[in-house]
Amino acid sequence: MKKIPGGSLTDSLFVNGVAFKKTFSYAGFEQQPKSFKNPKIVCLNVELELKSEKDNAEVRVEQVSEYQAIVDAEWQIIYNKMEALYKTGAKIVLSKLPIGDLATQYFADRDIFCAGRDLFNLLVLISTLSISEPVARSRSVKLVVNDSTSSKTAQQQRLARWFSVEVPSNFIAEVERSLHDAIMIVKRAIKNNTIVAGGGACEMEVSAYLHHYADNNVRNKQQAIIKSFAKALEVIPRQLCDNAGFDATDILNKLRVEHRKGNVWAGVDFVGEGIRDNMEAFVWEPALVKVNAIQAATEASCLILSVDETIRNEESAQPQAPQRGLPPGAAQRALRGRGRGMPRR
Repeated sequence: MKKIPGGSLTDSLFVNGVAFKKTFSYAGFEQQPKSFKNPKIVCLNVELELKSEKDNAEVRVEQVSEYQAIVDAEWQIIYNKMEALYKTGAKIVLSKLPIGDLATQYFADRDIFCAGRDLFNLLVLISTLSISEPVARSRSVKLVVNDSTSSKTAQQQRLARWFSVEVPSNFIAEVERSLHDAIMIVKRAIKNNTIVAGGGACEMEVSAYLHHYADNNVRNKQQAIIKSFAKALEVIPRQLCDNAGFDATDILNKLRVEHRKGNVWAGVDFVGEGIRDNMEAFVWEPALVKVNAIQAATEASCLILSVDETIRNEESAQPQAPQRGLPPGAAQRALRGRGRGMPRR
């Protein structure tokens, strides 16, 4: 998920495929094509840029012609790399390292798209690309052919798998968490073939069952414990109503009535601000997630209740001693300094 400053949340979009932000480019980048069908892609881990020599680098020559030969060799090396890439027939060249202005213009003249300093690790992970050897040493360049690749480089630079236009940080963080939860729920639902209705339906049904069980089968003090556990389960639908701005008391009363009638999938209706059969409304959750949530909450409660002794830090409990005030006349003596007259004695 990529966050883009500016705009509203409704401007968010989803890209089905691999995408990356527009990289730093040179003159000639705008002349390169941006859309391809069944392209050949070359992924490099070498620079295609002319750079000055490093510090303390020395070249000792005896004649001027030898120096010119060294300069020509540097140009010839990069031209050989670009020519080797062009001969492969690739239409897209991606590199982890920079692609300079010379290579950018070279590829633009031959209708090849190039991008350097990109998210190369992301591309390797998602597209299962393998890094090829340096072009100067390899006899062949490994190519990956995709069904379709479209390179979008609009001014907004909205290139990512999921783009969310950035609004206040706390709100966008909540959106990211909600999106992650939704993706994980879908993942669990695919792996597990047992589902239940959401919207607080399961919690209300279990709560109603525990109330009925406590009233009819438990006659000692454990009845209060079971009823407290059943009441705690109603926190989920109540919180859902509070988050949606509904009247939680009214909706929970309706849910209790429906579950007493045997409507086990009755849950909160966020569209109609009421209740509905969430199983028919396709509001589903994997049963495994629901069971794990209830088990985790129960174990945490048992752990807290099992604590029968606490350790008290006496030092932190003691009140801090009040700060001592300045002695009489200390403030006046502090004001005496250079440039101030001394009082007469």
